[in-house]
Amino acid sequence: MTQAMELKSFDTLEERVASLERDGFAYFPGYLTGDEVQVLRQAMDDTAAMAEHFDRDTRAGENGAVFREKVINNAFNRNALFFSYLDRPGIIELEEAVHGDDCHVIGMTGWVTGPGRPTQTLHVDWMPVEVPEYVLQDPNVRMPVFITTCHFYLNDIYPELGPTQFIPGSHRSGRRPTQGETTWNGRGMQDCIVKAGDAVVFRCEVWHRGTPNTSDETRYLLQVHYAQRMITQKFPPYLNRFQFDQELLDQASPRQRRLLGDHVKSNYD
Repeated sequence: MTQAMELKSFDTLEERVASLERDGFAYFPGYLTGDEVQVLRQAMDDTAAMAEHFDRDTRAGENGAVFREKVINNAFNRNALFFSYLDRPGIIELEEAVHGDDCHVIGMTGWVTGPGRPTQTLHVDWMPVEVPEYVLQDPNVRMPVFITTCHFYLNDIYPELGPTQFIPGSHRSGRRPTQGETTWNGRGMQDCIVKAGDAVVFRCEVWHRGTPNTSDETRYLLQVHYAQRMITQKFPPYLNRFQFDQELLDQASPRQRRLLGDHVKSNYD
């Protein structure tokens, strides 16, 4: 049986930064209220998938799919509720601390995953720099945090619902996992068992995967992806076809506008 990951919450920004650098993630228990969870779930149900935005909504018997998977990209651009998750308190301060105060959002995705979802392979979201492992074991070496993802969990997660599995600290391996690899540095994959309303921020190099949904319940998850300014934003459709919702932009704070790309002049501008 897979071990549950030890999740420790920290009260200070400094401790949360240290957790992200040491373990590869930071944990925010009870971040959302029950009402906030239900409103987000309903918004995901009510938001139609748009193929031109690389969204999808596949069902059993359609396109060879054997499980329900609904993916909404650019969720911040669909309504004011999702837009408000660009800069949630406590989380945005962590993002700015690790990515810089000119960081931005590179994507926001709503996921609705039904029973039957198969397991993923162990992977990293991006490995910007591959280095020998011994380099990252040197306490004088600090690898910058290039991209992070914030997971807002909208279900009570249990093993049959398909928890995210992480190998804590594996971002310090300096590489991607090889095919069939399931451990690093004596640590195996661990289930991220959380409650609805919990949030987890993790860096792109930590080894992780989604696991099978063998329950009869649908899983809801909101992801917000942050990065250093020099990393491109992922707002499909491309070649000048993506357009910001002007009504949402008109209501945005200066910080929210910067997170969407309204930066001051800098290198390469």
